[in-house]
Amino acid sequence: MKEIIIDVSADGEISIETRGFTGKACLKESQFIKNLLGKEQAQQLTPAYYQGKQNKKRYLQLCG
Repeated sequence: MKEIIIDVSADGEISIETRGFTGKACLKESQFIKNLLGKEQAQQLTPAYYQGKQNKKRYLQLCG
């Protein structure tokens, strides 16, 4: 299940957490909230952001 959790602390600090998203989908789906709230002060990406991304090296066959 995909969720966007918004937490407002007693001093007015707002944090946004996404769950159930992988890759850049979390950033895209939560962007509308960030646009409403204003300037982002910090961003912390979770392991789910990097899920599915693999550094695959591709080689061209030069001989043979």
